[in-house]
Amino acid sequence: MHHQCIGEGEDLVVVHGLFGSGDNWRGLAKRWSQHYRVWSLDLRNHGRSFHAPGMSYIELADDLHQWMINLGLQKAHWLGHSMGGKAVMELALSHPQCVDHLFIADIAPTAYAHEHDAIIAGLQLLERQGPWSSRQEADQVLSAKVNNVSIRQFLLTNLTRSSEGLVLRLGLQYIIDGYDDIVAAPPALSRQPAFEGPTLVLRGENSDYIQPQHYTLFETHFPQCQWVTLKAGHWLHAEQPDAFAQAVEHALSENAA
Repeated sequence: MHHQCIGEGEDLVVVHGLFGSGDNWRGLAKRWSQHYRVWSLDLRNHGRSFHAPGMSYIELADDLHQWMINLGLQKAHWLGHSMGGKAVMELALSHPQCVDHLFIADIAPTAYAHEHDAIIAGLQLLERQGPWSSRQEADQVLSAKVNNVSIRQFLLTNLTRSSEGLVLRLGLQYIIDGYDDIVAAPPALSRQPAFEGPTLVLRGENSDYIQPQHYTLFETHFPQCQWVTLKAGHWLHAEQPDAFAQAVEHALSENAA
């Protein structure tokens, strides 16, 4: 599994969301690296990591656990956004000995509706019609399916240069095949376990991913959870990077005290 590492100190591992990569966290990783050794991971079928069938949270958490074993890491602080948040929840519930402080960014331990049909259709266009001579050319095609400029810019970070031009680096078909698992709840919840370690849930005030009915789930499975609400949407770390970074830093410093 591909990773980027920067800094020295206690280990802080960052796990991106669907269609993202560790590259999306470069700015925050640099900031946190002043006090921590920060690992920005690429999950399977994302970024520079391997392509393989299977996108269940059991498989993603197993990837994370095996990655720790391969690097000789015993324990780390874990931060996950969206799909990455569910993956680190599964890890914390299945392998609690590996998780010190848990950070969950704008996702609940529950199933969600299918909400990415237009994005998937746009990415399929990019894959079928590429390679591309420029990002602008790819953006024009993607705009036929995805109206939001910011989302398109985010998706276009998945283009990488090959000898023939820009191509999509996602394992897109594996993601599509595993999409039902991606929107499902973390399977470890069915065993009714609880992660007893410190947990901070960061939610976007303008996001609908975390609803009041989800609070009981957090209290049941993450009884030490605390909450921070930022004036942002689902991509709260991109919209409010300073406030997001400060919330994480404050929680870590309190835990160390």
